[in-house]
Amino acid sequence: MEIVSVVSGAQVALPRGVYSQVSRYRQKVFVERLGWNLRVDNGEERDQFDRSDTVYVVARDAHGRVTGCARLLPTTRPYLLEEVFPRLLNGAPPPSSPEVWELSRFAAVDLNRSPTYPSHQNSSPTAVDLLKESITCAAARGAKRLITVSPIGVERLLRRAGFHAHRTGPPMVAEGHPVVVCLIETEQPAAGL
Repeated sequence: MEIVSVVSGAQVALPRGVYSQVSRYRQKVFVERLGWNLRVDNGEERDQFDRSDTVYVVARDAHGRVTGCARLLPTTRPYLLEEVFPRLLNGAPPPSSPEVWELSRFAAVDLNRSPTYPSHQNSSPTAVDLLKESITCAAARGAKRLITVSPIGVERLLRRAGFHAHRTGPPMVAEGHPVVVCLIETEQPAAGL
């Protein structure tokens, strides 16, 4: 899968119809493929964190179909880790700063190709490119780091791709899956240093 274009912004700033495409994509990836128990209305996955200040980063193919997405939330307002998974912080207070944004609903799966193992949804070069775009987008909004609850596999992806990231605590189980909370710096070390 190759990213042909990336669009980003709040729901109202995205091109017409893209937000609905992202919601349907999330339903197919997170609910159908991964089996997450999430709210779905009319085939679209949305929750209380999809609001006017939420920023989306959307990868699309040559036909305009969504092939990846990420959701960025400021930690100065309610966000997923703080509201739903605070225990994953291992007793530490949830960040609340304009310099820390949450990365959630991250996926890079081409639904137009034959299915692969769900655990490989974030192991492609496209996932790395989408993550770079997400970091750039968050940094443009003042973020110095991203915080994310991710499967252990995403942590491995971060390391292999050379991102400056670290755990905030030990792995834990959430909704039956082993996850870690990672902080990802938006300013990455220069290559070769």
